[in-house]
Amino acid sequence: MRIALRVGRPEDAEACGIICYQAFRRLAEHHGFPPDFPSPDFATHVVSALLLHPNFYAVVAEGDGRILGSNFMDERGGIAGIGPITVDPDVQDSAIGRSLMQDAMDRATDRSFKGVRLCQAAYHNRSLALYAKLGFAVREPLSTLQGTPPRVEIPGASVRKAVTADMEVCNALCERIHGHDRAGEFADAVAKGLASVVEREGRISGYDTGIAFFGHAVGETNEDLKALIGAAEEIQGPGILVPSRNSELLNWGLDNGLRLVQQMTLMSTGFYREPEGAYLPSVLY
Repeated sequence: MRIALRVGRPEDAEACGIICYQAFRRLAEHHGFPPDFPSPDFATHVVSALLLHPNFYAVVAEGDGRILGSNFMDERGGIAGIGPITVDPDVQDSAIGRSLMQDAMDRATDRSFKGVRLCQAAYHNRSLALYAKLGFAVREPLSTLQGTPPRVEIPGASVRKAVTADMEVCNALCERIHGHDRAGEFADAVAKGLASVVEREGRISGYDTGIAFFGHAVGETNEDLKALIGAAEEIQGPGILVPSRNSELLNWGLDNGLRLVQQMTLMSTGFYREPEGAYLPSVLY
């Protein structure tokens, strides 16, 4: 079967969404884990939003007149985030996944991104091996925590919804901690009413773009992240990603009723700097 790659289109949402759901479900169930997407409709909704977003790149693999897989890349900042990448389970091991990954990486090079990052399910050895062969380095083990956010308040910290006027300060905070900002993501989250900031002594010391699988957070200290998590109404999606090396924050979450769902791995190519503060990555990075 000859495989051709092309740019994804909004009308691909249903076919790509069904494949996305089936691929993640089969892989997760094979290893005894819950799937990332609860239903085909939910997966299609997520894929549709990515296909429609002007700052996400989508590539689709076709063969024998039908869609066989897809890959997405977040282009909202200086660092590109890859995912979700999925291939029809019936045509696995046909090098389609590698082709989809290489296409995205070539585009990132052509567009001069400082780096490319992704998060992979730690139980999926083959994907880790593929990404390593493509030049990705393991940067951080991540613990996916799910449950009801603990209704706790951190002394001296107050949490409120983020507004447009907070963007400059929040982007500077991210730059200080990671060496790059995530301005596009933050702007999207503010526009959708998803972003929050934490303030201490009258100044912003942390923010999030949603306490969620697709959201990220940064803070000067763990206390800032605890305040943001404690103020959330719910944890959206499969869970939040806590760097497993951050024992204080991980143990705090477990002690407050959150449960460990699975391990993931943050991987990167290009620019990467050890974070100089507390953070929660999104499922993209």
